Amino acid sequence: MSKIEEVRSDMFKAMKAGDKETKESLSMLLAALKNKAIDKRADLTAEEEVQVILKEIKQTKEALEMTPEDRTDIIGECTRRLAVLEQYAPKMMDEKEIREIISATLAELCIEAPTAKDKGRIMKVLMPKVKGKADGKLVNETLTAFMH
Repeated sequence: MSKIEEVRSDMFKAMKAGDKETKESLSMLLAALKNKAIDKRADLTAEEEVQVILKEIKQTKEALEMTPEDRTDIIGECTRRLAVLEQYAPKMMDEKEIREIISATLAELCIEAPTAKDKGRIMKVLMPKVKGKADGKLVNETLTAFMH
């Protein structure tokens, strides 16, 4: 079952249950998935579906960060939307798993003591391995910690 079918099915369940907020979040996600498929003019691969979901999560988190503290209505809405969206996102790698991949990448590139000069070369090989599985910011911070 594709993510589009899964989200559509869950959206109908939320609608029947009268859960308006979940239905609206799923509706927005479904629209984003459909728009990506329309732009591509083909069905989305599982990886592309995950990218759309992660993009929606990132945009919601950014909106949450930019919202003033006194706007509790928007904060609540973003928090609820994140809770719904994160159900469809893959489990992200933790720092320990990222460290293991960084170690393997360093061995692959024959780099024993990485320096700032090596960072670009390392990231070029590392990022495709963790794309959609780990937060890029955490990967960058973990790699930087390796360099000190």
